[in-house]
Amino acid sequence: MNDYVLKTSQLSKQYHNKLALQDVNLSIKKGTIYGFIGQNGAGKSTLIRLIAGLGNSTTGTFELFGASNGRELNEARKRIGTIIEGPALYPNMTAHENLEAHRLLKGIPGKECIERTLTKVGLLDTGKKKVKNFSLGMKQRLGLAIALLGDPEFLILDEPINGLDPMGVVEIRELLKKLNQEYEITILISSHILSELHLLATHYGIIHNGKLLEELSAKELNNRCQQYLHIKVDQINKASTILETQFETQNFEVMPDGTIKLFAYVDQPGKVSKALTNEGLVIEQFMPMGEDLEAYFTHLIGGVKHG
Repeated sequence: MNDYVLKTSQLSKQYHNKLALQDVNLSIKKGTIYGFIGQNGAGKSTLIRLIAGLGNSTTGTFELFGASNGRELNEARKRIGTIIEGPALYPNMTAHENLEAHRLLKGIPGKECIERTLTKVGLLDTGKKKVKNFSLGMKQRLGLAIALLGDPEFLILDEPINGLDPMGVVEIRELLKKLNQEYEITILISSHILSELHLLATHYGIIHNGKLLEELSAKELNNRCQQYLHIKVDQINKASTILETQFETQNFEVMPDGTIKLFAYVDQPGKVSKALTNEGLVIEQFMPMGEDLEAYFTHLIGGVKHG
């Protein structure tokens, strides 16, 4: 039994003189939510388009549900749903009419799938309301419904929360969790909103300049995101000297706003605060904190590093 929905092997794509993808080896297990992270132009959309059959690779191969050749891949693609570059909606139609039009385009037999799909995304009760009068969040849920027609096992979403207000983002996040947990749909989601992916993904792939830098699980990411003590005192230079002499550590960073990130002694906050107080420092802020996905990503692609 194949445990992977998608596996790529040395997958590359070249446009003229530019390599959009370079030797990408990516693996997505069944049942996961795979957060695909990268800056604009990193290669996320290029890879997604290749998987969806909207382009051909220059070199390398990939397997979709274990299928790797032309005919088998075409069959395997019937088991996926996609939102790429925004959903195609008919604004003067209702949600039901939109799904009926897309059902016919996709050649899906029977109309019973329409109400079932609208129920999944919470749009069954929209009645005769036309899509042009939907909120952006409702339109995005309708786009998901179109992708879900035919009950796909693998959902591929390219920047699905772009432009949504905070409430719309929460709605989409909870919907994707439900699709994954209750309907066992594997999801590949690309996004530049890293804080949101951190609340959603079970696994991550980080791509930069066409190269896949790292794949890791949410648990591995949490272990790697450094924890630190956030410290603000009235005498920053004296505090730095105390850390270097009494605690014999240089594993801290003085930030532009005058705070200190102490990466050592995270498990001994009382010892640190007591030493600072005993030396006559006034502690204005003192709390344990941890880096998030955005900070980890920045460091990985060559951003600011700790001393």
